[in-house]
Amino acid sequence: MVELIKNLIPAEYGYVLGAVVSTFFVGAWHGGRVGAFRKAAKVPYPFEYASYEQVQTASPASKKAMLAFNSAQRAHQNFGENHPTVLGTLLISGLRWPVATAVLGAVWSVNRVVYAIGYTRSGEEGGKGRYYGALWMIAHYALIVMSGISAYKISMA
Repeated sequence: MVELIKNLIPAEYGYVLGAVVSTFFVGAWHGGRVGAFRKAAKVPYPFEYASYEQVQTASPASKKAMLAFNSAQRAHQNFGENHPTVLGTLLISGLRWPVATAVLGAVWSVNRVVYAIGYTRSGEEGGKGRYYGALWMIAHYALIVMSGISAYKISMA
């Protein structure tokens, strides 16, 4: 078993694990950010978002705060929707291409932050600022393809 692991896990796999851990920090950052925006918007728990009616009837300052909160919340949820997939793809594709995988993982993490900041700063414009961080999506799909190839190659070995 130990010999199998030695043959399967490349020496550079630690970089992949570093990229995996970076995603945990980004997730925690998202959570803290949503909490701060919730407080500023005065949206109480357990409400997930400020409603359309609340936003439309709010003062301009409250409306801006509510839209920023909704955008931060949506960015956080989008992170949560994509996080399991990226974790799996990092761990699988890293077995074959550890350095390239770690780089793509870093690109994913950094661009998830850029995405969230852009989203919250452009809430009044429908969150169009999130497109500045869209490179996460390219890294994500590249990792999916790489993990598929890795799984195939490993199973055929």
